[in-house]
Amino acid sequence: MKYRGWILPPALRDFYEGRIWLKEHSPFPKDHIERVIECNYFHIIEGIQKEPHLKCNRCHNQDPWQFTMFDCSKCEQSCIYCRHCLQMGRVSSCTELLIWIGPRAIRSRKHPLKWAGQFTVLQQRAAKEILESIKAKRSHLLAAVCGAGKTELLFPSVHYALEQGLRVCIATPRTDVVLELFPRFQTAFPSTIIHALYGEAPKQQGYAQLVLATTHQLYRFEQAFDVMIVDEADAFPYIIDETLQRAVKKAKKKDSPIVFVTATPSQKLLHQYRNNSYSFIPKRYHNYPLPVPRFCSLWSYEKCFKRGKIPGKLKQWTEERLVLNEPFLIFFPKVELMKIAAPFFQVLDASITTVHAEDPDRKEKVLKLRNEEVRGLLTTTILERGITIKNVQVAVVGAESTIFNSSALIQIAGRVGRHAEFAEGDIVFFHHGITVEMDDARTKILAYNKEGFPQ
Repeated sequence: MKYRGWILPPALRDFYEGRIWLKEHSPFPKDHIERVIECNYFHIIEGIQKEPHLKCNRCHNQDPWQFTMFDCSKCEQSCIYCRHCLQMGRVSSCTELLIWIGPRAIRSRKHPLKWAGQFTVLQQRAAKEILESIKAKRSHLLAAVCGAGKTELLFPSVHYALEQGLRVCIATPRTDVVLELFPRFQTAFPSTIIHALYGEAPKQQGYAQLVLATTHQLYRFEQAFDVMIVDEADAFPYIIDETLQRAVKKAKKKDSPIVFVTATPSQKLLHQYRNNSYSFIPKRYHNYPLPVPRFCSLWSYEKCFKRGKIPGKLKQWTEERLVLNEPFLIFFPKVELMKIAAPFFQVLDASITTVHAEDPDRKEKVLKLRNEEVRGLLTTTILERGITIKNVQVAVVGAESTIFNSSALIQIAGRVGRHAEFAEGDIVFFHHGITVEMDDARTKILAYNKEGFPQ
């Protein structure tokens, strides 16, 4: 061997195991990568497969409209690159993708679970069913209402898998859900190396047997996980993006099970799992009914904001929250409208601020609301799920807008009443006309309550 006496850095092995990575974007010195290649620890594949059809070998995109030809300065030829996963670094015809085939990282089997909570009868049954499916390597669907304690239900199964020396991934379409789950799993598994992967995530050390990641980050993994859990499995963009769904499948090992977790399962998931591997929890852990949305007309609200004032009913609702010292979320259908409205709310209270998908400070703003440093947040659907604020009250402005489908409205309503001490709360849909989606959301919530609390 050319590099005699060279010892493989454990950090390099720990980083690359299970990943598919651009050679030119390696976080390790170039000479280390070349030495590992000499040792045949990497399988190297081309970035873009041309035959029998175009395919990106990282994200598995096969849509011909998502590829572009360009004059490449690297290989000095005409190259094709994938636009679909461009945000993670360009993959082109001459790109080399590295897949680790060297020594495996050392996996611990000691992962104490430090959770002292108690399951309800329904939670215990669902947790047992999920665990049985994982042991049988059988995929499973958990449908449970918002606030049913879905995260805690996963603890026994994650604990079992980790102590078997398995690698677990909990994937979700939303960064905010990763940020919400990360500290909860750190508290539950204090001796386990856990990584949280999302856009602009800080560098994290060690080999993570438990990975929390956005579904986009799974483009960078290949047959890495023994157990795959998809939280918020109905959320945008995962629910409509086939490449994200393929990313979940390629990131897990071939025979590894997938556990789908959601409060609002799609008909496709229900059809696939309802009759064989399915758990359903129709009520919350604290045994109180789900808050039912009320409808309140807010005619011509856009014109009102553009004239420089808050519509009267919405202003009154906000002032009541401020007087009662209740934290609140007000959902808007468009970022532009939210930004127009923000200064008028700040007249009521200067701490009220906005949050949206492109806001780099959204993590800090949510934390400030939780810590009572701000009174309320104006938000887009970015906070429709994966966020728990004690005693939060919620309003939707423009609930008739197409962006607020029934699933989104159910999730938004599910932010209210999650805490046992504040199991009730106000969820109001301000609208310019009641839609079928609004009616459907309310009807489903009433049906959940009827099933969870039969007469």
